[in-house]
Amino acid sequence: MTKTNGKTALVVGAKGGVGGAVAARLLADGWTVKALARGRGTRPDLATAQWMQGDAMNADDVARAAAGVDVIVHAVNPPGYKDWDKLVLPMMDNTIAAAKAVGARIVLPGTVYNYGPDALPDLTEESPQNPVTVKGSIRVALERRLRLAAQEGARVLILRCGDFYGPHAGGSWFTQGLVKPGKTVTSIPYPGPHAVGHAWAYLPDVAETVARLLARESELAAFETFHFGGHWLEPGVDMARAIQRVVVARGGRQPTITTFPWWLVTLASPFVTMFRELREMRYLWQRPVRLENAKLKAFLGSEPHTPLDQAVATTLTDAGCLPA
Repeated sequence: MTKTNGKTALVVGAKGGVGGAVAARLLADGWTVKALARGRGTRPDLATAQWMQGDAMNADDVARAAAGVDVIVHAVNPPGYKDWDKLVLPMMDNTIAAAKAVGARIVLPGTVYNYGPDALPDLTEESPQNPVTVKGSIRVALERRLRLAAQEGARVLILRCGDFYGPHAGGSWFTQGLVKPGKTVTSIPYPGPHAVGHAWAYLPDVAETVARLLARESELAAFETFHFGGHWLEPGVDMARAIQRVVVARGGRQPTITTFPWWLVTLASPFVTMFRELREMRYLWQRPVRLENAKLKAFLGSEPHTPLDQAVATTLTDAGCLPA
């Protein structure tokens, strides 16, 4: 039985990939974890969390769940990118209000959506945020509210990452673009030019990084940002090649690497929200996007890093994509 460390975290979005990974890591470190989720049902790997029914859009639900916590991990996003403009900022406002009330630090898993082409290819914590997409503008507004909250007495930690992948990462490019969950991989439609570099963030490594940062919470600034380097692959197609290697190592036939059907995404964009949002973010595949993690490594000494093929194998196994 894990010994408790006396600290409590509320994870908003614990059923998702990022939130679930952070919750699992904090539980392993002896945190008491409250998990706020809509509807009934939990995750088997988070059985020891205190599951609480509630909606991130309901301020009272969030405030009730946040009673007595030291940290609020805000890892909730509308599924399928639907209604971002109506939901994302109100959900954050509720988290900010709850954090202020109890004196908790807010942890936000950040993305590269904030950045426009002018900031690429190498992104530091101080790179200009001039987004060219709707989602990017919302992420900038999100961080602006957090910075203001930090000036008003709250504490904030943002860990910006590349494309998430790993166990339970159902809404990721990996499981919605490169492979099909529940089906053995026979082809890998790669979304970008093969030679262009791309950054990936393996969820257990992200969660380990968050846990290590929170272990030194007293040393963090009121508004703290770090960039997570993750698996920087140059050429970017090395992710598809890693999938090939893992499938062959598990006794399968080597999948072919094909071209992602952007034409189909464009055609369906007026009718399918997910496709419209994917098309908007295409520029992040057409140019290299690298997160410089010098600040993180200087603070922690090193960045948690699972070998690529091991991370890919775990992700494919969880998604049911490897031969029996």
